[in-house]
Amino acid sequence: MDARWIGFGEIEIDGRRYDHDVVVDAGRARKRRKHASKARREEFGHTPLTAAEDLPWGGRRLVVGTGAHGSLPVTADVFTEGERRGVEVVTVTTPEALALLRDLEPGDVHAVLHVTC
Repeated sequence: MDARWIGFGEIEIDGRRYDHDVVVDAGRARKRRKHASKARREEFGHTPLTAAEDLPWGGRRLVVGTGAHGSLPVTADVFTEGERRGVEVVTVTTPEALALLRDLEPGDVHAVLHVTC
């Protein structure tokens, strides 16, 4: 998959630029719908990634790009759900996540990518 860090607040996936959080499910990119996690925003000072969201659990590994500086909180329930499903949850900064995705075939990509902080 062609995935690049453009700069703070912008990434590119297969030639298309995104300035918002992105979910990639088997190579298909879509906007992250974080409404289900907003209830926990006050607890973290930032809307975290929670298992209540529609996460791409279809592969063996879920890559979570936690932003330019790694500031996206990922709640424990994401790791618990990953373990229950037999999915390894990998959390790294978004530039690192994009580098991991470049080595994969699009159908093998399951990721949540935070494009700021």
